Amino acid sequence: MMLSLIDWIYLGAQFLLALAMTAGCWRLLRGPRAQDRVLALDSIYLSAMLLLVTFGIRSGSLLYFEIALVLGALSFVSTLALAKFLMRGEVIE
Repeated sequence: MMLSLIDWIYLGAQFLLALAMTAGCWRLLRGPRAQDRVLALDSIYLSAMLLLVTFGIRSGSLLYFEIALVLGALSFVSTLALAKFLMRGEVIE
């Protein structure tokens, strides 16, 4: 069965998001400073969330959207905690 144009677009978007996650992992491992690593982790979270959204659109399942929503909330909280730790040296005051 031939894939339609929209399926090729979803597949291309998923490939580019996977490539962005790979670049984020590279920066996470090779980042010269801790701030670079935090930003790389945040971009990996964002790419993973968008990858889940594209999986959800392609498959038509609502489960992927719910997982992406939870991942987005966890991403926000973890980025704030890491930024606070880098600024003050502690998370809980």
